[in-house]
Amino acid sequence: MNATGLTPVVTLLAAGLLAAADRARADEKQHFSPPPDEQQLPRAMHSKMKDRPKITVGLRDADIVGVDDRALQAAVDYVAGLGGGVVEIGEGEFTMRDSLHLRSFVTVRGTKGKTILRKAKGVSSPLAMDGDYGEEQITVTNPEGFKVGFGVAVWDSQSEGFHTTVARVTGQNGNTFSIDRPLNADCLVANKAQAATVFPVVSGYDVEGARVENLIIEGNKEENVYLNGCRGGGIFLYRGFGTIIENCVVRKYHGDGISFQQSNDVLVEGCVSEDNAGLGLHPGSGSQRPVVRQCVARRNGEDGLYLCWRVRHGLFEKNILEDNGRFGISIGHKDTDNLLEDNQVRFNHQDGVFFRNESEGMAGHRNRLEKNLIENNGVKDEAAGIRVRGETRGLVFKSNIIRDTRTPAERKQSVGIRIEEQAGEVVLEGNQIEARTQVEDQRKARP
Repeated sequence: MNATGLTPVVTLLAAGLLAAADRARADEKQHFSPPPDEQQLPRAMHSKMKDRPKITVGLRDADIVGVDDRALQAAVDYVAGLGGGVVEIGEGEFTMRDSLHLRSFVTVRGTKGKTILRKAKGVSSPLAMDGDYGEEQITVTNPEGFKVGFGVAVWDSQSEGFHTTVARVTGQNGNTFSIDRPLNADCLVANKAQAATVFPVVSGYDVEGARVENLIIEGNKEENVYLNGCRGGGIFLYRGFGTIIENCVVRKYHGDGISFQQSNDVLVEGCVSEDNAGLGLHPGSGSQRPVVRQCVARRNGEDGLYLCWRVRHGLFEKNILEDNGRFGISIGHKDTDNLLEDNQVRFNHQDGVFFRNESEGMAGHRNRLEKNLIENNGVKDEAAGIRVRGETRGLVFKSNIIRDTRTPAERKQSVGIRIEEQAGEVVLEGNQIEARTQVEDQRKARP
């Protein structure tokens, strides 16, 4: 026995156990080496972090409190300055006098069904002086309603489409305003040049990996002039690579609902585009590999889904395209190799699916329509379920249902599939067609 009352063997055993525990704790504390699956991010010199920046913005009880685009933009820019993260917007209505400008790797997330971004009343004025290409200021005849920080669009009768400039007002000197982008074209007084406080409600220029969720966009078209879809929309992207737009509603915008241009790998899912003056859904100008899934485009002034120029390798599935003012789906200039599957195309005012009149080099080749329901199209005039124009070739129409279920007096979709004279190969397989003329083939020599 020793002074502790323990035998030497027991004392040695206890000491050994304590030493082993100390070593284990020391090893645990010092084990900071990365696990084997850890890798740095593609464009950063650190690995993926579990906790990322997050901020709330709202009418009350939020990190940033405000009622308009300035509060929302402050939150987005703060998170962007930290490399990306999440901005959560509370319920309520926010007045938009300029776009909410998206930033790379920032998620903007509203409260589903309760976060409303409302376009403010717009004003417009003729230009008092020519706006020259590259100039970063404009002079208007009536400056009332143009203010620093407001969004503004500038165009004339010869500079529409991509030549329209959408910018922000950065300063004022009487009737002259500076803007943060150079004019894209000459805007001449002789060509009825004008400026207006119109802009996309949500806008993403030159961004990567942005995300928008759970927003309601109120376009307020009654109090705004028209803005073309190449430069605007309720939600608009220009070179917005890999952007996700999910569970958003865009309604009553005086232009397109959702438009994305020169933007690869965009996903639009679960969105509604309704009662807009222009197109419902507008991928275009070289946007590759878009996915538009489970969306609704209805009661828009023009087409429900408009594939603009060079839309390729896209997937358009399980969408509802109904009661639009022109075509349900329009496909044309170099829009090739897309799959349109399991969509409902109905009650549109003209043809259900329309292939535009393009020469062979520019036509919408090798598109596939499979398992779509195409019904009850045509309102005032006779229509086709599917109409193929131009020197379009390599199309596949498979397992579609094409019909008109209205009363005989109301039926306007009198042709199931119309293939016009210049078209090339069209494969028809397993379609169910109920029409006065099932297939109207105008080709003189069938491929």
